Amino acid sequence: MNGAFDIGEAVARLTPGRPLLIVDADEVLLRFVDGFDKFLRERQLFLDLVSYRLHGNVKRLDDQSAILDVEVTALLDDFRRELDSLEIVEGAVATLDSLKTKLDIVVLTNIHPSQAQHRVRNFSRLGLDLPLVANSGLKGPAVKALAAGAGRPAFFVDDIPQNLQSAAEIVPDIFRIHLIGDDRLKPLLPAAEHAHLRADDWRHAGRFIEEKLSEAGL
Repeated sequence: MNGAFDIGEAVARLTPGRPLLIVDADEVLLRFVDGFDKFLRERQLFLDLVSYRLHGNVKRLDDQSAILDVEVTALLDDFRRELDSLEIVEGAVATLDSLKTKLDIVVLTNIHPSQAQHRVRNFSRLGLDLPLVANSGLKGPAVKALAAGAGRPAFFVDDIPQNLQSAAEIVPDIFRIHLIGDDRLKPLLPAAEHAHLRADDWRHAGRFIEEKLSEAGL
């Protein structure tokens, strides 16, 4: 499977005028925290889930002391370098399978382009054949570019409120869904102010999307 890692390649795989669903990867489709914590424990470290961030929360197993931010960044780089074995968020595959007859789907994730092929392999292993865009920074501009030629309704699903706000400011007519796939993480982050829906899970998100498609006569 050939993944599309920039916006131009992704748009080439989309159908002009068709409704569009743009989805994040980590903690929306893939269980990133589970994989990272397993990686850390192999190195006598662990992720202490006291806030919705990685830096400051990676600690040593022996004395529970936090490691330096620069060390966390290095560990993340090592972890992501050949990352293709993350597990799927529950309900994601079934929901996307049920929606793909009515809209196009593209993954928009903040990773370096050099890591994108590993993500594509990960999705392939999970049975997902989706265009993937390797983004950097807030996602509003990329959402705008991806949705420019799409029909409406269009949807954007992310776990980070700042990305949803960015999309709201740049593409106000896109439906924004705040979804956090890991139940342990949900209490750490309030519902995003700029989301139309804080989804309990993928089934909840899927019902919302189906309702909006139905309202549009689709």
